[in-house]
Amino acid sequence: MAEKKVLFKSEEPRSLEDVARFLRELADRLSQGKVVLRRGGEEITLNIPPNVVLELKAEEKVKPSKTKYSLEIEIEWGEGEGTGPVSLG
Repeated sequence: MAEKKVLFKSEEPRSLEDVARFLRELADRLSQGKVVLRRGGEEITLNIPPNVVLELKAEEKVKPSKTKYSLEIEIEWGEGEGTGPVSLG
């Protein structure tokens, strides 16, 4: 069974416009292959390979008092993946 370790986590209320701005900036960083996440004194650098798996999920959670919706965007890659095909020299 795989072991999971959370390297960085953030959850905060923001305006829809602010979230859209953040996602555009994140997209620019992704296209460069490097994303640095910072909060306070905490920082992590992620080197993103050229090929990743994009997972999108929309959910509806119905409770007696209210219904909540979510949109999750997940980008996955494995260690050592995305470095290109093997070739003989």
